[in-house]
Amino acid sequence: MKKTNLKSDSLLLLTAMIWGLAFVAQRMGMDHVGPFTYSGVRFLLGAFSLLPLLYFFPKTTPHTKGKPLPLFWKRWGGLLAGLLLFAGISLQQVGLQYTTAGKAGFITGLYVVLVPIFGLFIKHKTGLGTWIGAILAVAGMYLLSVKGNFQIGQGDLLIFISTGFWACHVLVIGWLSPYLHAIKLSIYQFITTGIISLIIAFLIEPISFNGIYLAALPILYGGLLSVGVAYTLQVIVQKTAHPAHAAIILSLETVFAALGGWLFLDERLGFRALVGCGFMLGGMILAQLNDRIFVKEPKID
Repeated sequence: MKKTNLKSDSLLLLTAMIWGLAFVAQRMGMDHVGPFTYSGVRFLLGAFSLLPLLYFFPKTTPHTKGKPLPLFWKRWGGLLAGLLLFAGISLQQVGLQYTTAGKAGFITGLYVVLVPIFGLFIKHKTGLGTWIGAILAVAGMYLLSVKGNFQIGQGDLLIFISTGFWACHVLVIGWLSPYLHAIKLSIYQFITTGIISLIIAFLIEPISFNGIYLAALPILYGGLLSVGVAYTLQVIVQKTAHPAHAAIILSLETVFAALGGWLFLDERLGFRALVGCGFMLGGMILAQLNDRIFVKEPKID
């Protein structure tokens, strides 16, 4: 293995670990504050943590291919991304009150299957790997979350709905990012998510500085590491990382979520749930690798 690939893969593994353990931080934070308070403080903190990067990456490469982005979306694209991010994180955060960190991590990972499926509606092409991955993921979701009387838990359902917003968020970011400064776009969407979350928190949740103080470590982890550090690592490392390696390694986020729940929250998964997790992980990997496995690219001399 080349030294560059080893370094890239190691940093991607660190990114997956940070994101996976963030589910533990999200659950622990809600021992002291409400879900919207946690999200609001976390995302504003994450936005401010990215501000120094504007000094190191002050410019962005303009997009020159295809139709130009309309001026309206240049100004308000960050708001749209922020609204989708807010919807996804809010459903996930509330759902975590009723399910385990491990299950939440695996269910959230279903967004990688939904992205290419949703992409069909905007004329994105997909391949056999996506459909096989989707079947495996649905089977895994059934084994993990659906009980014997064909009922799905409230928390699992909320987090499953959130995956639809995560998938839409990925597609919107993929549409906007070639035209906009990546770090500025991230800061705008994080601020949008943080402000809306805090507004709702002030309306429906009891907020105290003591609660925020007691939840300081989970908030710092979620804001600085999960939002700030992990996002930066992904953007920088995926420029040089092998795409197939990146797809597989980042899927391990779900595994770290389950391990974190076991180590720090004393969560247990039965045999049926573990089999479901295995199916879901396999489906996610297939959906991400997609045509790299099932379609041979033409050889270029």
